[in-house]
Formats: sequence, structure tokens, C-alpha cells
Amino acid sequence: MGYLVFAIILILIHFGLWKLFIKAGRKGWESLIPIYREYVVTKITGHPGWWIALLLIPIVNIFIFFGLYLDLAKSFGKRRFWEYTATVLLPFVVLPWWGNDSKVVYLGKAFSPEFKEKYPYKKTVAREWADAIVFAVVAATLIRGFLIEAYMIPTGSMEKSLLVGDFLFVSKLNYGPRVPMTPVAFPFAHHTMPLIGGKAYWEGIKIGYKRLPGFQQIERNDVVVFNYPMEADPPFNRPIDKRENYIKRAVGIPGDTISLIGAQLYVNGEPGFEPPHSQMDYYVYTDGTGLNPQRLLDMRIEYSPYAREPYQLFLTKEAYEEVKGWANVTKIVPNIRHQDTDEPGVFPNTALYHWNIDNFGPLIIPKTGWTVPLDSLTMPLYERAIRVYEGNTLESRDDGIYLNGTKADSYTFKMNYYWMMGDNRHNSEDARTWGFVPEDHIVGKALFVWLSWDKDGTFFDKIRWNRIFMGIN
Repeated sequence: MGYLVFAIILILIHFGLWKLFIKAGRKGWESLIPIYREYVVTKITGHPGWWIALLLIPIVNIFIFFGLYLDLAKSFGKRRFWEYTATVLLPFVVLPWWGNDSKVVYLGKAFSPEFKEKYPYKKTVAREWADAIVFAVVAATLIRGFLIEAYMIPTGSMEKSLLVGDFLFVSKLNYGPRVPMTPVAFPFAHHTMPLIGGKAYWEGIKIGYKRLPGFQQIERNDVVVFNYPMEADPPFNRPIDKRENYIKRAVGIPGDTISLIGAQLYVNGEPGFEPPHSQMDYYVYTDGTGLNPQRLLDMRIEYSPYAREPYQLFLTKEAYEEVKGWANVTKIVPNIRHQDTDEPGVFPNTALYHWNIDNFGPLIIPKTGWTVPLDSLTMPLYERAIRVYEGNTLESRDDGIYLNGTKADSYTFKMNYYWMMGDNRHNSEDARTWGFVPEDHIVGKALFVWLSWDKDGTFFDKIRWNRIFMGIN
């Protein structure tokens, strides 16, 4: 449902821009090409073409983007407050409307002195810029908070499903927008002030967890953006909505039983979802001639540049088959932990459970209304959720377990929880390290890639064109 709604919105926006471009003397198809489209808008509105470079600068790009499209509306005579508001919040309504309205005509380059002289407006330049900046801040804050937000993949934990340098749109609407819990904050900064450092938010006003209705519930194997739950602890002690954003796959939903056996995921006793482009790491042995670093770079294979034989490579199934066929490769061994191997740093970090990242569980994921007995076996698994995420006091005494000062032998959960894992399962810090993600940490659903930047590409292929508008499954 969410994909359908956004597809309709995008079609309407591009249909409207197509029509407006034609009215401005441009080709309609120019409205369909990202980045080039914004360059054409600079020509229609009279802005310098080099403004496009400013779209690459975080925070600045928000003002430039909205400024360009507000001036586009102005070039067609749309300068009233409600028209500005509709351009930002309801472009899928007003752009097709204006594009098909024969009375709406192109008046000229709104940013040019000639336009301002020909179509004077009773505002000083300073006032006009101030209004535009304030409007852009408010509009962008509402859009980012309640509708859709851009997100960049910073690490390889989702390779090769999502690549480092992928820029995504994350929908707040699918699961329902979360009402800001720390509403007083510096615009566009998540948790840290740009340049000067320090907190970018004020905790003097806090709002309890509330979520507006959405299109759907989180479905098993959705790719989800969420706040990193461990930042509830020192040294960060951040509010929920100001914790770092992570992106993983929700391989387990409330009530599921999760386990891993020999690196194979099982959900409720059945083999779990295996992403078609997921990676596993292997030890690669050669005949002594080594591996060609340029060849590995060309295939975008992750490896340590300081490694010596055996080489540890992160490979998809396809890459595994190719590397296995190289003439100088003598053996490839998957790096899978033995079931009796304890691994430090694996949830729940206790000697009671001899788990590692390849052999884990079984573990039941809490859901709203589920009652768990409280004893020495369950406490290591669920104590953090009960105490930290649901705000209770919980302690073990000689005569039993005390919940909020009262002796208790069970606990009923108030929230749903999720099990988040990366597709690159041997190069992912995920739920196997820090456990459950509560529902109040959920930010939104990853929808599609709108830009993909390859830092290792040449000048002519920095942009991965084949990934633009790629849906996320």
C-alpha cells in the first residue's frame, strides 16, 4: 500500500513538472532526470547553474532545494503564502493543477532583476529571503518528521542489498509517523550541533511515545530505519528520538522465535529469509601468488588491504562462484563459528548462554501482552527490555525477583519488539550484539534509492545509475 501511494504521488509530481517545463519553453522529459532536472530549474528561474553543487552540502541543500522550487512557483505567478505552502507540502496536487491550467503561464526568471522590476512584490529582498528561510525550515521539519526523510547508507552491514553511498527515502507514513519526543531541537541536526558540537536538542520538554496511524504494521523482513537502542546508556544517555539512526532488516517480529544454526537463520522453526544479494565472509587460499587488489576493487569485494594469506573476503553467492574459479585459488573456507565456541560481545553477554553470531537462540521476541516468567534463565534475556525500555525497576534478591519494589514471578510486556539483522551477516553489528529493538525506536520504512554514489568509481561512473529509483525489498 505504501509503495502504491508513493508511486502515485511521484507520478503526479513529475506529470505536473513535465507540463510546467513545457510552458517554460523546455522539454518535458527534462523533468524526469534527477539532478539535471534541478539544473533546468535554475535556468527557468534565473539562478546560477553552479547552485546545483550546493545540493551536495548537508543542511544547505535543504534550503537550496526548496528555494529553487519556490522560485519555480514564483516564475508562474504563484507567490501567495498558501501557494508556497502547497508547493512544499502538496506538490502532487498543485503542480499537475497549475500545469494543466491554461491561465497559469510562465512569466520569466523569478530570480532575475528584470522579473522583480516587472512584477514588483511589496517585500524587501531581506524580508523575502527571511520568509523563504523560515518557511523552508518549518516545511522541511514537518516533511522530515511526519512524511519522508532522506537517509544515506554509511556502512557495509547491508551489502550487497544496500550499498555504501546509497541515498534512500525513508517513509514515516507506512508505520505511522512518530510524534517528536524531544520537540525542541536545532533544525536539521539529529543529535549533535554542526561544527561546534554539543547537544542539538533541549530536554526541558519531553513528549511520551505516540504514533499516528500508518498504512501497515512492520512485516517480517522489511528494511527498517530505527534508533540505536544502546544509546540509552552512558556515555550518550540520549532521548529515544535523538539516538543514532540504524538500518537493518526486521527478520523477527513480535512473538517470533529466532535462532541461528551454522549461520542459517530460523524463524519459528523454519528457515528464515535469505537476501539474494547477502554476503558471507570466507578464508581464501591461493597457490602463493596472492590476490590482485585491483581485481577485488573492480568487483567491489570487501577485504582488508593489509591481509595476508588466507585472505578474508566478503562474498555474495555469485562472487563466491567466480572467486572459486580463479586459477590461483586453491581453497575457500566459510568463516562459520562452531556451535560450542563462545563469542564475547554476543547478546545476552552471560555465561549461561553459549551463543555466537552463527549459533544463537532459540529466543522469543516479546510482544504486547506477552507474559514471561521471571527467573534466572529469563532475566538475562529480558531484563534490559523490562528495565530500560519499559521504565521499570528490576532487581534480584535472595528471596526472589522484585519488580518496582514488589516481589514478582512474571512480567507482561507493554510494547512490541523486533529483531534487526544486517544482510551482510558477518560484517554487521545488529541484534545479535544488543538484543531487541522496541517499537518506540522505529523511525520508518526504507522505500527506494534516489541516488547512489560510488566512492571507488572513476570520474565518469561515480553515480550508480542502475540503482536510481530501485525499490528496497
